[in-house]
Amino acid sequence: MSWWARTRGGLRELREARSRRRANIKRCRAARRAARKNGGDAAADHPGPPPTGFSLLPWLLMGLGSFSNLLQGEAPNPWIGGLGLLTFNSLYIYVTFRSFDRDRRRAPSTRVALLLMGLLTTALGLGYGGSWLMFFPLLGLATGATLRGPWLGRVGLLLTLCAGAVSAVRGGWSDATNIAYATFLSSMVTAAILGLSEAVRELRAAREELARRAVEKERLRFSRDLHDLLGHTLSVIVVKSEAARRLAPRDMDAALGQIGDIESVGRQALTEIREAVTGYREGSLATELARARSALSAASVEPVVRRSGTPLTPAAEALLGWVVREAVTNVVRHSDATRCEMTIDSTVEQVRLTVTDNGTGGAAPRAAEGIGGTGLAGLTERLAAAGGCLTAGPSPRGGFTVTAELPVEPAEPAAVGAATAPRES
Repeated sequence: MSWWARTRGGLRELREARSRRRANIKRCRAARRAARKNGGDAAADHPGPPPTGFSLLPWLLMGLGSFSNLLQGEAPNPWIGGLGLLTFNSLYIYVTFRSFDRDRRRAPSTRVALLLMGLLTTALGLGYGGSWLMFFPLLGLATGATLRGPWLGRVGLLLTLCAGAVSAVRGGWSDATNIAYATFLSSMVTAAILGLSEAVRELRAAREELARRAVEKERLRFSRDLHDLLGHTLSVIVVKSEAARRLAPRDMDAALGQIGDIESVGRQALTEIREAVTGYREGSLATELARARSALSAASVEPVVRRSGTPLTPAAEALLGWVVREAVTNVVRHSDATRCEMTIDSTVEQVRLTVTDNGTGGAAPRAAEGIGGTGLAGLTERLAAAGGCLTAGPSPRGGFTVTAELPVEPAEPAAVGAATAPRES
């Protein structure tokens, strides 16, 4: 690659860096205005645009002493010194602008340019001395901006020793101490400041990502709860309305009973929706089983409930209550069944819930693509989060079977009598 192509590439990088810096400044100012408008602390939430190579350019003024020597003719071989000064400044700009991008900072080309800077600084210091030794602190700045981790300490110590040795040869021990200290300080302080700034921005990005995921999780929970609540409740209301319509011509009292059930189901649905919105709803398996028997009976489906084993914790009962609700809703809506069996077998370590019907064996309609937290998909996510699993599919003997398995812990012994129910049919 020719020198002209390298120069054009460097100018292009400078223009890109300047454009990024301007865009970052605009975003920062807009965020601050929005924070002030909302009464927030703009400085705390928006630490400003990320640093770029422009923040290290003013330090090139440390090389004005060598440039003055060239202009005044105090440096021997001024053409060599001028070429060395131009090369050092070009390498410094190249390295510092690449050091603020993690991928380009770790690229071999950046490390090679930094090595060339070190060799050139040593040669200029040995050849000219005096103000030319100030290139060592500039090299320390570039080193601190480029290197991270254990390599920073090793290279920084080696660079300090080299700066001290060259300064001792050209200017004595007094200059050696000053140049070595300035070189070590510039490399370590630059690395510390830029590393801290990078860490703060990464933490802020992580905080924003966690907040976004929390919002998505809450949105998924709400949509899943709303589907499970309204799907079951509306199915019960539809079934009981049909039953009331059929009973009204011949048995008005039975029809009024169904209408009363519709009213109570609607009131209970309002309460459950309010609880779901606030996130405090705790389901009860016994309540869901009672509602399931009522809904199945209204749909002319014979309910059979079998429950045995150890009592369950409230968390396990809540999860299994959701399964009963969704499975019975699908039986009422889609199965055309005449019998539905719900079996609960629990041990000290695991509980299994099986809901089987003798209908046509068709599954519930699948949720639309891209919509999460509905139907059996939502139940699968709930059980998986608790360490359980859900399987659903046609039964070998006909009909459809939903099986939920969940690890549980034993409840308090005092609750055994209240939680264990005998076989009902």
